[in-house]
Amino acid sequence: MLLERYYDDSLAQASYLIGCERAREAIVIDANRGVRRYLEAAESRRMRIRFVTETHIHADYLSGSRELARAARAELLLSDHGGADWSYGLAGSDGARLLRDGDSIEVGAVRLEVRHTPGHTPEHISFLATDTATGDRPLGMITGDFVFVGDVGRPDLLELAAKIADTMESAARQLFGSLQKLRALPDWLQLWPGHGAGSACGKSLGSVPQTTLGYERLYNPAFQHAREEDFVRWVLADQPEPPAYFAVMKRLNRDGPPTRPATDPVQLEADAVADSLERGDWVVDVRSSRDFSKGHVVGTINVPSGKSLPTYAGTVLSYDRPIVLVAQSREQALAAVEQLALIGMDRVAGWIPFAALRDGGRRVTLAGMPLVDAATLAAETRRDGPRVIDVRGRPEWNDGHLPGATHIYLGDLPGRLGEFDKSEPLVVHCASGSRSSIAASLMRARGFTNVVNFAGGTDAWRKEDLPFVK
Repeated sequence: MLLERYYDDSLAQASYLIGCERAREAIVIDANRGVRRYLEAAESRRMRIRFVTETHIHADYLSGSRELARAARAELLLSDHGGADWSYGLAGSDGARLLRDGDSIEVGAVRLEVRHTPGHTPEHISFLATDTATGDRPLGMITGDFVFVGDVGRPDLLELAAKIADTMESAARQLFGSLQKLRALPDWLQLWPGHGAGSACGKSLGSVPQTTLGYERLYNPAFQHAREEDFVRWVLADQPEPPAYFAVMKRLNRDGPPTRPATDPVQLEADAVADSLERGDWVVDVRSSRDFSKGHVVGTINVPSGKSLPTYAGTVLSYDRPIVLVAQSREQALAAVEQLALIGMDRVAGWIPFAALRDGGRRVTLAGMPLVDAATLAAETRRDGPRVIDVRGRPEWNDGHLPGATHIYLGDLPGRLGEFDKSEPLVVHCASGSRSSIAASLMRARGFTNVVNFAGGTDAWRKEDLPFVK
């Protein structure tokens, strides 16, 4: 049996290729839109991808299962659980075979047994893997968003992201029931989860790539609750706010993700960027927050390039407008396009190097972003200084925040700007400075003239040993 894990840092997401080396056959589970990696991996191992499947209708990225199945001429396998609202709408058009609890998938000598494990989502399935060439006992389980290292998949997304009212408590109870089904399985069973640390699909995921059922029984908080009521209370507490784009992903992945377009954006002229700003398009500067603070085009939104770009872009940008990228280099722009494609933000009209706007943008206005350090901000707040806005998530806020700060989650900020006067002194902060740069740039693009970014955030505040409150 061959098992290979493919991990995308941008999404903290894992997908798997499992194959039988003797039969030269493979199955891919939970593919994202970067389908080339799976095709190349199978080709390099002289294997044919015979099946493509996924554990559930994903909320945090656009599935690549349909595209991969077409490219590999493989059979698409999808969950037949979930009821009328959360059954796959794409199954019929793509000739997918539907899977039920107890079904088996034979990949040469590898047998995958389907287990219905609802809770994170109603249609969620896991795959119990047995290498029959070695023995008749299961080796491991691909758990998707059911069990993580140190956590379990959150059961509140249908209610909070997809806006299906009154579903989170019943989903939490389903999740408790799914965990009870694991009692009959051995401690040695390896668990291969769908996400690692940094994913918004849980609240405290570990960074270790895999674990065992026995270890999770000892140390995972989800396994420490014998009573269903205690588990429900624990699992629903302190979950992070889901990014706004999750609702779009759930719908597209259920009904059929669009085909991925070409990812080679054209380079634009400075006047084209000015036109985009005048039309109200998203003009997104993907340079670092520090570079953005030194100089940027007025009206642009700073979403720094890095592993969190898809999450932050999906938090503050909408799908209804074209996107123009401002980047340090073509390589940085291409990387941003690839990351945006992971969440289906495909309407990238082009890109332009910042230097071209700085040197030749006669119709654009340049400005800087004022920064403040921890010591200065502490002194100013003691003198009844500027209003401080904390754009971190609710669990981060509850863990400790600056005295007198106002909490507004980054994703909620655009809808709450009416609470502030556009000329009042404001300082925006997060943990380190990236999210606050996004927030400050959004505010400045909306006409706020006196916004400062606390570049060090709570990390710098703690280093200075300044007071926190809870």
